[in-house]
Amino acid sequence: MTNKINLYIFAESGHAAAYGIGTYVRELTESLKDSDLNICVIHLYSQKPEVIREELDGVRHWYIPSVVPYRTELYYRNVVYLLQLLIKDTDRLVFHLNFSRNWPLVDELRAAFSCKIVFVVHLFEWCFALLGNLTQFRNIIANHAKSPSEFDFDIEDNFLDEKKFYGKFDKIICMSEYTKSLIQTDYGINPNQLHLILNGLKESKKTNNSKALLRKRFRILDNTPVILFVGKLDKVKGLDYVLSAFRIVLDTLPACRLLLVGSGAYDTYLKECKDIWMNIAFTGRLDKDVLVDLYSIADIGVMPSFHEQCSYAAIEMMMYGLPILGSTTTGLKEMIVDGETGLHIQVIEYDDHVEIDTTLLAEKMLYLLQNAGVRKLMSTNARKRYEQLYTSEIMRENMLHFYRSLFDNEQ
Repeated sequence: MTNKINLYIFAESGHAAAYGIGTYVRELTESLKDSDLNICVIHLYSQKPEVIREELDGVRHWYIPSVVPYRTELYYRNVVYLLQLLIKDTDRLVFHLNFSRNWPLVDELRAAFSCKIVFVVHLFEWCFALLGNLTQFRNIIANHAKSPSEFDFDIEDNFLDEKKFYGKFDKIICMSEYTKSLIQTDYGINPNQLHLILNGLKESKKTNNSKALLRKRFRILDNTPVILFVGKLDKVKGLDYVLSAFRIVLDTLPACRLLLVGSGAYDTYLKECKDIWMNIAFTGRLDKDVLVDLYSIADIGVMPSFHEQCSYAAIEMMMYGLPILGSTTTGLKEMIVDGETGLHIQVIEYDDHVEIDTTLLAEKMLYLLQNAGVRKLMSTNARKRYEQLYTSEIMRENMLHFYRSLFDNEQ
């Protein structure tokens, strides 16, 4: 037996690994790799042709391929059979799950091991369908007996599945007070099961070039206002409102530039940029070193998202001292201190839809772009907020304390 905690973190190959959850797993393992935890990342649905085991920088990685035909429960059952063969030390065993679709895996793990199982709430499925409209969500759940539509049935079924799923865990990690309160109030989960742990991000290597030199390299004049959007090109990120507000901004600042970093529905948004294409750059997804340069040349960041938990894009903007104009949705409202590190833009909830006031969004963009002193103060405050809440070191200490607390009752 050993006193070490044996931590197995579940990841998945594919689209999700390239965005928020994949970033979370990478940052988590990076922050913990030199700790006293025995860490292994299990990559489900791997595209590799067979089970591969390797060690990278002190962390074990196991890749378990997909199967054809695709049968979820059978796949997870076989995954656990394999884990029973591979896991030699079963003392102080923790399984850390990140995907809600993994719910059949929980029962299989419980049956096979004496273990602790924890889950991180990265998203709510209904937030994508309803664009984060909590009012509409609660109305659907409360009025399920009053002639629900097929859409309402789907929302309620998903809610009931999530509620059942959350009840299976020893502990649940939430990334915002909003989520913690919601799971306790609406899902009826015991507050003792819930822990608030914010995401952390390792400090990126800073560019050696000045803002003026970087702007020259990107063919942007020193006095040109630059707005930066980082995220998937998708309705849930509020990009429709960014483009509409930017049109208004151009009436006052015709030389203003909007940089859109991310992949997604290019065709849809290119059509919406008709007549202002020359002021907008679609960069696609970028390597970290290039993205660092764009953070360095931008004047403000804009994030009118309808659903965020603890956004890595927002953390990066704060890391580089970028004032953020962000929505009051889910966890993003908590990340931005209105009037200190950026400005809030209200998400207006109705019974059947949500909106953002495009004119007000444009006014706030213009306010920040036209007030250098305000931007400078917010830049300093944003950087301080990163250092106080969102560093990799802070996340490491919080996660280590969390994992160890799972075994506090052991003698």
